[in-house]
Amino acid sequence: MADRILRGLIGGMLRLPYEKRVPAMGKAVSRGVAPIAGYLKRAKQNIAMIYPNMSDEERDRIARACCDNFGRTLIENYAWQEFGRRLATTRPIGAGLSALVQAKDEGRPVIFVTGHYGNHEAPRQVLTARGYEIGGLYRPMLNPYFNAHYEKTMTSWGGPVFAQGRRGTMGFARHLKRGGMGTLLFDVSASGIPISFLGQTAHTATSAADIALKLDALVIPYFGIRQSDGLSFSVEVEEPIALTDTETMMTDMTKRLEAQIARDPAQWFWVHRRWKKRNHRQRS
Repeated sequence: MADRILRGLIGGMLRLPYEKRVPAMGKAVSRGVAPIAGYLKRAKQNIAMIYPNMSDEERDRIARACCDNFGRTLIENYAWQEFGRRLATTRPIGAGLSALVQAKDEGRPVIFVTGHYGNHEAPRQVLTARGYEIGGLYRPMLNPYFNAHYEKTMTSWGGPVFAQGRRGTMGFARHLKRGGMGTLLFDVSASGIPISFLGQTAHTATSAADIALKLDALVIPYFGIRQSDGLSFSVEVEEPIALTDTETMMTDMTKRLEAQIARDPAQWFWVHRRWKKRNHRQRS
């Protein structure tokens, strides 16, 4: 039933012109889907945990804006061809661009790391349009019916995309070993190591650091930051993460994401169950 509702909503939205479709989907998710599905409540709870001194009004604003961004991101990525055309004039910026060019020239593997911030596919779209073939490792949706068409969308463009899991991770690593490039999102709860994220302990997967250390891959954080018009993006390619040790690298990646969230908390995906109850610790 949930899948049919989402399919109907997405299908209906795709019939609208792009400029109307994206904000309409944002409103549909923030005002309709999120309250019913519990996303809005979860976002408010997470925001309250991280910002205990924030006013209720501001928490509500951030939670609703987060759900609006969720809806916009969903429909943008389903219409990935139009999304790519919209980003055609977006020029990536940042200290990591020169290192990226050098890695491509040398055939060195590159792992882009990012979080569910703004639209995490915007950087891959922009760099793909500039000749970089970028694959990825994605987390399948829990709803198998929804995942069937979500997976098709994820794998329809760019480089090879693999589902998380032992088999997918091995395929992703083989792709990189041949000098490939790929994206990893590291900001979801997973078995891994405990790292402080926004002042609370969060278990964090170490795949990005482990694979990078094994393959001597360049690790570059990048972010697709939604602009004030709600439709355009700034794509920032940051200075590479130093290849040191797993915990240090994952901590450094986390700090890069924290810096983006500090700039605009509403663009991060607060609806995730990022902090499990067993991982919570009290602020000092």
